[in-house]
Amino acid sequence: MTVRSLFSRSSSTGRRRLAGIAAVGTAAALALTACGGSSDPLSGGGTSASSTAASSGGGGGSLVIGSANFPESALLANIYAKALDANGVQATTNLNIGSREVYLKALEDGSINLVPEYSGVLLQYFDTSATAVSSEDVYAALLEKTPTDLQVLDKSPAQDKDAVVVTQDTASKYNLKSIADLQPVAGEIVLGGPPEWATRQTGVPGLKEKYGLDFKEFKALDAGGPLTLNALLGDQIQAANLFTTDPAIPANNLVVLEDPQNLFAAENILPLIAKSKNSPVITDTLNQVSAKLTTEDLTALLSRVTVDKEDSVAVAEDWVSKNITAGSGSSGSSAASSTATSG
Repeated sequence: MTVRSLFSRSSSTGRRRLAGIAAVGTAAALALTACGGSSDPLSGGGTSASSTAASSGGGGGSLVIGSANFPESALLANIYAKALDANGVQATTNLNIGSREVYLKALEDGSINLVPEYSGVLLQYFDTSATAVSSEDVYAALLEKTPTDLQVLDKSPAQDKDAVVVTQDTASKYNLKSIADLQPVAGEIVLGGPPEWATRQTGVPGLKEKYGLDFKEFKALDAGGPLTLNALLGDQIQAANLFTTDPAIPANNLVVLEDPQNLFAAENILPLIAKSKNSPVITDTLNQVSAKLTTEDLTALLSRVTVDKEDSVAVAEDWVSKNITAGSGSSGSSAASSTATSG
């Protein structure tokens, strides 16, 4: 199964997501500025994350790294670019392309060659009947279901999962600790999240199927960004889809509801690359990134970008300089990931 055949069967057109995650304190909201991008994100005019790589050993080739349209994805793309640059690969970035439905088409047509991904939702995209939950089971299934012209490399221990989040006031009012606790009161609650949550299995349909939730309304907002966060804090919605590494959650004393039915599977971060653009140097370098990156790292790095307003490229370069040794990508090493086969 190729990416092209996957898209030919899909009726989903994908919705572009707004960039940004805001951490709102007691006094004011902090909005995020989008990281790079152009009026046509697939035009090839994306932000350059690195100049032409040094011609020192490696011969790793060149590639374009894309990202989804939210800050964490852009940050991860910048980390990949800086690590590859340090190992002789000419890497440029084309950030904030849009939702998964959009950037996978960019991988298909060659507009980009590599993108940071999340194991659980990617598996569910490739296989809507997937039932794997644990990190190892999700990764094993993903290796089997990834289209033959793409390849997933090593998964990172770092995870960032979807979550249903409420304010402390709402949690206290309804005695909410888990998503299951919403069942008797869902008719009083407006849920907010990205537009694609209306149809994704990890969104409204899955909440109905696994927890029997019939919300008063679903409001299409953005992907864990300022629209969703501010709507939650302003009580325009009472439950929101946010991401577990979002620094706005602890900053605003928000409550992440437990997921006893495992609607949200493991979401280990990993690289998804066009197989035709891969090489031993690229594989080895990106696998080093995955081995070093932790959830704690990612949360702290994202806070620097979204709360402290540091430049995403500079934050990525700082992390790479401390964790990846320049020239450490070995062109002679064997690929550490199994080649994905079709399901």
